[in-house]
Amino acid sequence: MSFAYSSIRTRPEGGVLFATLDAGPLNLIGVDLVRDLVSLVDTLYADPGDVRVVVIDSASPDYFSAHVDLTAVPQYTAEAAKAGGPGDASLGMFLAKLARVPVITIAKVRGRARGGGDELALACDMIFASRENAVFSQFETGTGALPGAGGIQHLTRRLGRTRAIEAIIGADDFDADLAERYGWITRALPDAELDGFVERLAKRIAGFPPEGVKAAKRAINDLTLADCADVRSDAATFQGLIALPETRERLEHLASRGLQSPGDVETNLGRAVAEFPR
Repeated sequence: MSFAYSSIRTRPEGGVLFATLDAGPLNLIGVDLVRDLVSLVDTLYADPGDVRVVVIDSASPDYFSAHVDLTAVPQYTAEAAKAGGPGDASLGMFLAKLARVPVITIAKVRGRARGGGDELALACDMIFASRENAVFSQFETGTGALPGAGGIQHLTRRLGRTRAIEAIIGADDFDADLAERYGWITRALPDAELDGFVERLAKRIAGFPPEGVKAAKRAINDLTLADCADVRSDAATFQGLIALPETRERLEHLASRGLQSPGDVETNLGRAVAEFPR
């Protein structure tokens, strides 16, 4: 069993694996990070050792994960496909596998979790976020696409129809307090309390008999997670929409202003997607 990766720093402690995303200042979900996440999830299925809980956070104080690497969609999709069969060649299907992994997963979010970065957090069993610093968004509709890696499935179940329409079609940023109120995340905590709270909860769960934890998670998953066919459908729609001329035009406009680089556009992406010249 090995938890050694190039873009994820890991630390096992007391039945908990702390996994810190470290893929550059934006933590874009690209080839290296997807490859490492697939390897991590495969290990958790095959031989987790004494790991009972995984806590995923970020080395960047400003970005849990900004979104997918929009310049490398075919490449990271090919890496995601290694988690399943040829028919499951999508980030969404990989994240559906992550959601069902036989350990408890916790996303600890500071900074921005948008697009595929938010969908990574949503695939975890719980999301705890910094009240002062966390921001959540599914911005894809503002570019002409839609969330293609589980965002629609998770948020519609969690938020209900009208709030999901606001979150997904409105394509704006949600701070942690509003995300908590809507049910997007499990809980928002003061930043100074976030680390201690998550560590205590993770170690508490890791100390429980594992078979009971696994059985409870399976039962809850059966009641709440989307059917894989729906995830596949969203992924296929996303792939088609990002190839449309208007979507490409909007993404190129955002790229010309600094998309995928630290700066104002990524900091205020919810605002930026609505600032397309008419």
